Amino acid sequence: MTNGVPVRDDLDDKANRLFAGKVVRKDLVRKVKVGANVPVFVLEYLLGKYCASSDEVAIHMGLQVVNDTLADNYIRPDESTKAQSKVKEAGKHTFIDKVKVRLVDSHYWAEVTNFGHKYVHVPDRYVRDFDRLLTGGIWAQVDMRFEYDEESKGKYPFWIDKLTPIQLATFDLDAYRRTRAELTTDEWLDLMVRSMGYEPATMERRLKFLFLTRLIPLCERNYNLVELGPRGTGKSYAVQELSPYSALLTGPTTVANLFGQQQGRYKGMVQIWDAIGFDEVADLQKMPKEVITMMKTYCESGQFQRGQEAMAGYASIAMFGNTQQPVDVMVQTGHLFAPMPDVIRDDMAFIDRLHFYLPGWEVPKMRNEHFTDHYGFVVDYLAEALRDLRKHNYTEIIDHHFGLGAHLNARDRKAVRRTVSGLVKILHPHGQVSREDMEELLTLALEGRRRVKEQLKKMGSFEYYQTSFSYQVSETGEEKFVGVPEQGGKDLISPDPLAPGTIYSASVSGDGTVGMYRLEITTSSGSGKLKPAGGISGAMKESISRAFSFLLANKGTFGVPREVETSDFHVEVIDLLGNKVEAELGVAFFVAAYSVLRKAPPQPGLLVLGDMSVQGNVKPVRSLTEPLQVAMDNGAKRALIPIENKRQFLEVNPDVLEQVDPIFYGDLRQAAFKALGLN
Repeated sequence: MTNGVPVRDDLDDKANRLFAGKVVRKDLVRKVKVGANVPVFVLEYLLGKYCASSDEVAIHMGLQVVNDTLADNYIRPDESTKAQSKVKEAGKHTFIDKVKVRLVDSHYWAEVTNFGHKYVHVPDRYVRDFDRLLTGGIWAQVDMRFEYDEESKGKYPFWIDKLTPIQLATFDLDAYRRTRAELTTDEWLDLMVRSMGYEPATMERRLKFLFLTRLIPLCERNYNLVELGPRGTGKSYAVQELSPYSALLTGPTTVANLFGQQQGRYKGMVQIWDAIGFDEVADLQKMPKEVITMMKTYCESGQFQRGQEAMAGYASIAMFGNTQQPVDVMVQTGHLFAPMPDVIRDDMAFIDRLHFYLPGWEVPKMRNEHFTDHYGFVVDYLAEALRDLRKHNYTEIIDHHFGLGAHLNARDRKAVRRTVSGLVKILHPHGQVSREDMEELLTLALEGRRRVKEQLKKMGSFEYYQTSFSYQVSETGEEKFVGVPEQGGKDLISPDPLAPGTIYSASVSGDGTVGMYRLEITTSSGSGKLKPAGGISGAMKESISRAFSFLLANKGTFGVPREVETSDFHVEVIDLLGNKVEAELGVAFFVAAYSVLRKAPPQPGLLVLGDMSVQGNVKPVRSLTEPLQVAMDNGAKRALIPIENKRQFLEVNPDVLEQVDPIFYGDLRQAAFKALGLN
């Protein structure tokens, strides 16, 4: 930078030559943005109009015109009366404002937001030409005149003479594609990152791709993106500022708002906007369950039911939220959807519809050096390009060079193909992608989808256990596997010796969801009472009560009568996967109680399976396959298994058999002694 003026590089010169009048210096946007609370696309419209030059003197003069235009023509919300007075006194005035139109009886009325008037006459032709006026409104340059209205006796004296939307009147996609072919992939990648306002010189290549992934909802129909990460990383910036065709919601919403009214009189947001962002997704906790239920259908097919009508929408959904812990802690202690509200987090079917999980923790907090002083596309031009590309489809482009692996089901394939299609539109809108470039896009798409599946797997649902995502190179037949950088959660079951009274156990529900628990029992001097902690209820509480009753009745048989009679038992059960699976943990409780009474620690890495009746008869588990798989993934080295489940052992995955040693038991004495390694 010389004398406060950024030094132009080769990419700046190339952008100005190829896209004359369609690029703007991004530091000018920040300078004006500080003093004017208008959307970026409004600012860049003005900057593109007056400052699209390489001559510093012309830029300086243009900047003065922009500032004067905003000072004279942009109405602050607290100056509405002053603006109305200016129109009345001068007879007419031009200004920039957001305009909405509604139909009252048989007449169209414009509401001009900051101007502060809801009954402004508007010519019908503008409503026909710009239907977005009726659905949320648009920013526009408005020529307003004052004229006494005889019919309303002067009540509605404001008339719109001319309305110019602050967005491109025409966009030539063919020219955009042709010009793209004159830049290399690396040049175009940097130009797109600069168009978003960031400086690529300070970034690794992977980070550039993560920033561009935020644009996919703007160019791909019915795309579902989630990004969770620390505060201050600009998660919602793309949806909020980079397109006039996207909307950002910052709190709970309703079915009617998203999907329209039952009678279809008003369209919902999914039919109006190209992309809908949900900012601060944790605030959606109070959102009605029916919104999530309908969104689940919509995110799968793009269709929804309102009354008797089946309707379709093309809006993409983007969800943004803040993480409260470092990613390594989240990975070790739970799953990466933990910051989501319960209404979403507990609905695995909804999470499975998300196409890409963007790792927000890899994006740095925005500081001054991350913003560019170089040229990028005028945001309005970029928004039109992305919007025009929504009509095109590149989901089959993968098949030119690659095939997808066996672990990807139909939903996974759809997610990966849509992500690749979106990235191709952003980076290769001309549709010409080399094998090396395609492999880079495919790897990123597989990673983002696998991150979703890995969390579903961690939540304990066995149907999501195929997560070894891969692709085959068509020419050579070579299969390549794609992982996620943040691996972990392997040590929920500690490999180290535990304190006496601590036991790991698992249970499987009817739908194959696995719950995994750590039981902790301590004793205090007392009279043989059971004191469960809060949170133990239902089938779990009943199974613990049965096991305790058996222990009281058979304390002499097990050689601990005095210890039982002089102790109170405090029991706590920690839900390690947090998925609230109903569990019957009778045998695990009995082994843990015997362990604390004998002051003998259990064998390290041990998982105890099975329940018991009040008379001490062992009840087998419903299935071995799912709990042993989850146990292996979380660090188990051995498993105590009811002898009645032995025949199911042949169904267990061979990988599990290599990692987890089975210890079979037929009665509770065997269970306790084998678990504690006693003779």
